[in-house]
Amino acid sequence: MRMGVTCASIVSNARIGELGKGEEMDILSAHRIHMIGIGGISMSGIAEVLLREGHAVSGSDLKSSPLTERLIQHGARVFLGHRPENVEGAEAVIYTAAIKPDNPEMVRAKELGLPIFSRAEVLGRLMDRATYGLAIAGTHGKTTTTSMVSTILIQAGQDPTVLVGGELDEIGGNVRVGRSPYFVTEACEYSESFLQFRPYAAAILNMEPDHLDYYRTFERVLDAFAGFASRVNPQGFLVINQDDPNWRRVADSNRGRLVTFSLKGEADWWARDIDLAQGYPSFEVVQKGEGRGRISLRVPGRHNVANALAAVALTAELGIAWEDIVKGLEGFTGTHRRFERKASRGGISIYDDYAHHPTEIKATLAAARQVARGNVIAIFQPHLFSRTKDLLSDFATAFQEADVVILTSIYAAREKDTGEISGADLARAVAQWHPRTYYRPEKEEIPELALSLAQPGDLIITLGAGDIERVADELARRLSEAKESV
Repeated sequence: MRMGVTCASIVSNARIGELGKGEEMDILSAHRIHMIGIGGISMSGIAEVLLREGHAVSGSDLKSSPLTERLIQHGARVFLGHRPENVEGAEAVIYTAAIKPDNPEMVRAKELGLPIFSRAEVLGRLMDRATYGLAIAGTHGKTTTTSMVSTILIQAGQDPTVLVGGELDEIGGNVRVGRSPYFVTEACEYSESFLQFRPYAAAILNMEPDHLDYYRTFERVLDAFAGFASRVNPQGFLVINQDDPNWRRVADSNRGRLVTFSLKGEADWWARDIDLAQGYPSFEVVQKGEGRGRISLRVPGRHNVANALAAVALTAELGIAWEDIVKGLEGFTGTHRRFERKASRGGISIYDDYAHHPTEIKATLAAARQVARGNVIAIFQPHLFSRTKDLLSDFATAFQEADVVILTSIYAAREKDTGEISGADLARAVAQWHPRTYYRPEKEEIPELALSLAQPGDLIITLGAGDIERVADELARRLSEAKESV
């Protein structure tokens, strides 16, 4: 059931149903496994791993997608729509975040007494089998950093298994099944799902208020990250961002070796002489006061220096050769929906990005400002009513690097509209800080407006975790047709 849940659709720790016959079961011992919400970015990755290992996998989703089509090609049976009969014959069930207890397949699974597992539980069990389970956590940057680490390990010939919350060209999608002891994945804090993991090594990139619909307070968010840190293998290590104001509180829970990184210095690993010429950074890596060498990135923005430095620290501490780290990072071109260029015609460029939190928006627009020759036109689709309400004042000031802001209605994802907050409310808040703010509740009206405002040299970027990418695709199509008609 693909409903735009962030953090790669990772789910709650709590079991919805009871285990069959009251016995604890290893999900990986089941042959026929049914997955409710199989079309999600993370669920589809797990499904592919299970298929490669010889399990018979079925699943349901609301609609067909490239991910479900790929699974069908690999042998999965995919049902469109949720119906009780879809579960018949299954030995175990896996569910994703958007699934509610009254889902007809969940109800039927409980009637049959089937073991029912959350997506996070299954991912944790897959990680447990690896000698080196690597988990990347943080409010921002998980997908990019996980992809960077994976690219480095592949460059080093380590043949890792990878599950990432985005499409990565280097692995041909969102999953790679390797045959080495390395297992790399994102670790999302939503619903404390990362507390299902027991990684050998982990990275915490940053910690900010988010998912307050679940946590209620930032203190509880920090408690969850501390719990995650405590689950790192005592023989392993935790890499953590020393620039985060709460890093020490969380790091004190770590049972393994502590490795720090920073963009400001005085850490185990830090970046100096950062050059953001034309938006694409290069920097020197320093390890405990000794320069290791310079790295130039092909992904823009200062925030990607931090992501890359975390990847350097994690892989170097694993013993990966420096030359492979440099080659891996300098060959990394990014994941889909992370400052992804969709088109460039007539001097106008179209980009798309997954940014859905105020900090992410600021970082992405700062990178866009460095890359653009003209104006930056930002198109934002708010994600979740709760997030928009909780962080309204932060969203209001997040668009300062844009010359034009176009807002649309809130993407509900797993939530219901209670009438407390709307896209129009956000537009009014942004307009207090930004004079050129437009509100178009219907996304279909946005491409015409954006292109009417754009001039050669301008950069148009769509932002959000919902389905705003469709606007980017439509902009690219219209831009291409306009160019061809000249």
